[in-house]
Amino acid sequence: MNEEVINIKNNSLTYGRGYVYSIQYHIVWCTKYRKKVLINGIDVRLKAYLKQLAFDYDFKITAMEVMPDHIHILVDCKPQFFPSDMIKILKGNTARWLFRDYPKLKESLWGGHLWNPSYCIVTVSDRSLEKVENYINSQKER
Repeated sequence: MNEEVINIKNNSLTYGRGYVYSIQYHIVWCTKYRKKVLINGIDVRLKAYLKQLAFDYDFKITAMEVMPDHIHILVDCKPQFFPSDMIKILKGNTARWLFRDYPKLKESLWGGHLWNPSYCIVTVSDRSLEKVENYINSQKER
């Protein structure tokens, strides 16, 4: 019999009630007009906000980097979590929190929007997971 079938618990799968999954997304989104406003401590605070959202909504952030004008995040989530809903949660909540805590941000961004309405989301396989994590973690060095 195949060893992999017998040792099914020795993998990166997550076990829920009635389902087994491994779903990772690499998500990237930018500030409006690619304005470099995520600086001077805002980036640190934004990471804390994102970690809190992950805790609140029960998904896991495996890698994250906040650049002056965009964010890279690698999330591991349940299959019930629609990617578009996750994006709305991430972008909407962080914009509200940042505008509340840093009201001067609105002066840099016309129309009162922090984020560009578009985003990039890519599924990540087990084969490419480590490469994507390394890519995200090395963003500040690039």
